[in-house]
Amino acid sequence: MKIIIFHLNIKKFFFSRFFILYIFILLALISLILRIIFLQIINPEPLIYQGDRQTLKIQKLLNIRGMINDRLGSPLAITVIVHSIVVNPNIVLKNINNINNNLCWKALSNKISIPLKKIILHINNHKKSKFIYLTHHISPKIGIYIKTLKIPGITIFKEIKRYYPLGNIASQLVGFTNIDGQGIEGIEKIFNKSLTGIPGIRKIRQNKKGQIIENIPLINQSQPHAITLSIDKKLQTLIYNKLKIAVKHYQAESGTAILTKIKTGEILAIVNNPSYNPNDIISYPNHYIRNKAITDLFEAGSIIKPMVIMKALQENIITDNSIINTQPYYIKKHLIKDISYHKRLNITEIIKKSSNIGVSKIALSIPMKKLSDIYNQFGLEEVTNIGLIGERKKNFLHKRKWSNFEKAKFSFGYGFMITPLQLAQLYTTIGSYGIYHPLSILKVNTLHIGTTIFSKKITKKVLNIMENVTKYSGNGEKSSINGYRIAAKTGTAKKIVFQKKHINQYVSYTAGIAPASNPQFALIVIIDNPKKRKYYGEKVSAPIFSSIMQKILKDMKIKKDSINK
Repeated sequence: MKIIIFHLNIKKFFFSRFFILYIFILLALISLILRIIFLQIINPEPLIYQGDRQTLKIQKLLNIRGMINDRLGSPLAITVIVHSIVVNPNIVLKNINNINNNLCWKALSNKISIPLKKIILHINNHKKSKFIYLTHHISPKIGIYIKTLKIPGITIFKEIKRYYPLGNIASQLVGFTNIDGQGIEGIEKIFNKSLTGIPGIRKIRQNKKGQIIENIPLINQSQPHAITLSIDKKLQTLIYNKLKIAVKHYQAESGTAILTKIKTGEILAIVNNPSYNPNDIISYPNHYIRNKAITDLFEAGSIIKPMVIMKALQENIITDNSIINTQPYYIKKHLIKDISYHKRLNITEIIKKSSNIGVSKIALSIPMKKLSDIYNQFGLEEVTNIGLIGERKKNFLHKRKWSNFEKAKFSFGYGFMITPLQLAQLYTTIGSYGIYHPLSILKVNTLHIGTTIFSKKITKKVLNIMENVTKYSGNGEKSSINGYRIAAKTGTAKKIVFQKKHINQYVSYTAGIAPASNPQFALIVIIDNPKKRKYYGEKVSAPIFSSIMQKILKDMKIKKDSINK
């Protein structure tokens, strides 16, 4: 009986033990289930956050900046792949004692042209860093070679860099980008949004092998666009080289030239010298970066005299055969005179001899309102609106009353300021027989009719007069070209500082149209402060104009229209 009770007690004991164990297991399961419910349903955010930290990344989809091309598709600005070398000092310093004798480190030093001692010093100065640049923007060929050296602590990163094939030749126009790839000068800045597009952003999830298993777009990527300029690379280079020689020869402060296509208003070349290399801008002063063709103002001078003649012909104040008394005269106490004395001159001779007396007497016969209208119509009162940053204007027509002396000065270009770009617009319009085609820095694919602002008949008459300027005995004789009829006008003006005070320095300029029988191109050449005791337009800028235009007409295979003397 006792044995039976003992066995029963043992069974009861084991049963109670298992029961308690089952209870604990059940409680553990319930606790686990509750924990799972808490973590997965009630408060899942911390786990999601921890998981996302390990597997989820926000990735920026970078765009390759769009190209800037000339009118024929030749690149003016392109993006190239380059490599940069990064060092982890923590890893490198473990083997610092062996670097001096390490052949791989010596090979690295030779390839990137940095002395090994300088590399070691650079690493020692950043002991606590895990990421420092050793060098930027090396060629992919060098980067691949360094990668094969397999140096511990050295990593090669791919980067992008903007490259400008023409270098100095088109730098003020094209501009450049900063280290972040954003345009900060020239075309690069003006069309920055179009060139960069919108970089996409996506959220990706990776597995432990680094493979993308989830891709969630956050911002849709907008592709960058290429920009096609009106510039002709060949003509831009030609003019730059000619202008550079001229600036050096005359020991001038600077030179500017603009070439336009008359029938469309496209700018085929816009050149400044001195210039800078946008591939290495650190070594150039800031004033080299300025695009003087659009920012610099100068007194217009004799180069606008043809406009006064055009208005006088239109108003029937003069005729083709008019003779003007060109003896010096006074307006109150102000003497109006010419460089050389001429008792009488006809209309052609007034332009040919660049007579201040003749053109001022004609201007005094024109009502001021009508005289100022022509300057407005030719765009000398407003900026050209081609979109280039920094274009300046000088308002000069807003006075209510003009004295006769002011009116006289106004007629021969003294008393108001214009930019080289405005002058290019003026002669492009004259070359198109009075049809105004707004200047364009972008290639024009559709020919626009343009706006007629002056009669073709009168404009042709003045073109014929200007053509005589380039012939023998005219002030623009040195702008003539063998085999071609050229309509041109030279000018000279004293420089003005602070836009009001004349100084004893000069600006020499020539503007012209070729060929005169069927105008194709308008060219202006401006030389700022030439030395060597020469500063008149016919002595300085006219020969440069002739040299440039002759080469252009030849290279562009323009048919000759004159049998030369």
